[in-house]
Amino acid sequence: MTGYGFHPEASVDLDEIWEFIADDNPDAADRTTEEILTAVEALVAFPHQATGGRTSPSRPLRFKLVNNYVIAYAPDRKPLWVVAVFHGRRSPRVIAAMLRDREQ
Repeated sequence: MTGYGFHPEASVDLDEIWEFIADDNPDAADRTTEEILTAVEALVAFPHQATGGRTSPSRPLRFKLVNNYVIAYAPDRKPLWVVAVFHGRRSPRVIAAMLRDREQ
């Protein structure tokens, strides 16, 4: 038991991040995904440590920055629920739409 779970599309996000980075540097891709997973594991013990936000009235999310990537997760779900992982420079409008589409 890991104490966390990934929305199916969040798993795809992580795979796509790895593939994008691996095109230039597979070792860096491995390190980046490992850092993201390590950060998710750390959130299990202290889920409210990251920045809060709200994408809908019924779903508060928190956001944890890991290098250039943002982990969007539901801190009150047990196990902790990762909704998305995305590059921090993506358009806020695109991110808001993506998160709305990923209702728990």
